[in-house]
Amino acid sequence: MILADTRHHLTRDDAALAARLICRDSGELAEVEQQLGDRGIDSVLDDPRLPTALLRSSQGACASLRLFVYVMVRQALRRVGEEDRMLADYAASIFLHFGERDRAHRVAPSDDQVYVTLADLAADVDDPDGRRSFLVRTHLGNYALWLSGLYPDHVEHRRWRRGGPDLEYYEEMGARGFRLAADHRLAADHGLATLYATAAERFGLLRAALNDVSDALLFPHGHSPERLMRQVTNEARWRRLN
Repeated sequence: MILADTRHHLTRDDAALAARLICRDSGELAEVEQQLGDRGIDSVLDDPRLPTALLRSSQGACASLRLFVYVMVRQALRRVGEEDRMLADYAASIFLHFGERDRAHRVAPSDDQVYVTLADLAADVDDPDGRRSFLVRTHLGNYALWLSGLYPDHVEHRRWRRGGPDLEYYEEMGARGFRLAADHRLAADHGLATLYATAAERFGLLRAALNDVSDALLFPHGHSPERLMRQVTNEARWRRLN
């Protein structure tokens, strides 16, 4: 099960590096370290200077993957008006876990069945095994967010070339998966019902934020009318919501 725990696995070394990066040109290290001690790691993770410093400073290459991904996702969500740290934590966890081998296509690392489409996942949301039903529901939300968030150009390419579903379909299916997961008894048992309900409600903002991460960092040289239209639509949407 993927948890919203990326931020909680960050170390003192991560915090110290973040503080140094923020102050690399300003000489404010003592002040920022004091702030870190008084207010905790979020005081540096939320600093708007950190993403640029991670990308442009030579020291940024020393950052752990957890630190880099969390900061980029958190700042992307803040740009679209989403301040919930738990959502950033969870989206970053999906990013990291689904980058491992074929994890994106299995509801759990030890599960034998491989899923390629959202429709196949949706068909199994009422699996008679209660635990597996819960995992399928969460994976439906996770997989839809991962694909539509980090690979929106691929989704659009398949739509235009092969008649595949559009991004709205992924949003609908992903939100459905998270809603079903929130309603499952195991969500309450694990304290995850609120997280899944919130992810369902704000799926569009989560996708838009991950689109920004993808466009800037994963596929920075992509240019197409579809990408431009998506970017304009995303911006108009989050401005309307905020």
